[in-house]
Amino acid sequence: MRQLILVLCFPFLLAACGAEPVWAPEEEVQRAIYRHDAPPSITVITVVSNRDGSGGHSALLINGSQRLIFDPAGTWHHPHIPERNDVHFGMKNAAVDFYLDYHARETWHVVSQEIPVSAEVAERALALVKGYGAVSKAYCTRANTDILAQLEGFEGVPRTFYPVKLMNFIDTIPGVKRSTFYDDSPANNGTIKAPALL
Repeated sequence: MRQLILVLCFPFLLAACGAEPVWAPEEEVQRAIYRHDAPPSITVITVVSNRDGSGGHSALLINGSQRLIFDPAGTWHHPHIPERNDVHFGMKNAAVDFYLDYHARETWHVVSQEIPVSAEVAERALALVKGYGAVSKAYCTRANTDILAQLEGFEGVPRTFYPVKLMNFIDTIPGVKRSTFYDDSPANNGTIKAPALL
């Protein structure tokens, strides 16, 4: 009887663990594309617990011919930022600030690690995240390390599920610029209203 229950429930268990595909229309993506004037870079963003220092989430902000964020299995969204399978287009400064503010609150802080890269590496990263596909829950850091492991300058990146392990590795890369963001907002980020991002 137990085996029968497991067999009947298995498809539902798989669905619960599955990724959530999103595909914004092409015209929305093209309209949102933002070209930032800073040099090419990849920024690893890590959400860290203020209680015990464990990691809660990680993402990649990529600046090349356009600036976008790869937020695998993330919950962040904005009605004016089109998304395709965890890739959010049109990451102007206000959008980046909103992303950081969304995650930083009384229980979590955010570490940003910007690594300068060549234009070629930035373009490779853009292509890889666009082609990666929607990411299942809890696989955020594994997806980010899958991307980074294919890029020049990130040799030796650990294939890991742990955001802080990736963050500690990024700290060893020459030229990394680290910033930390704190916010004493309440822990429930579901009440944050999306700004206009003009």
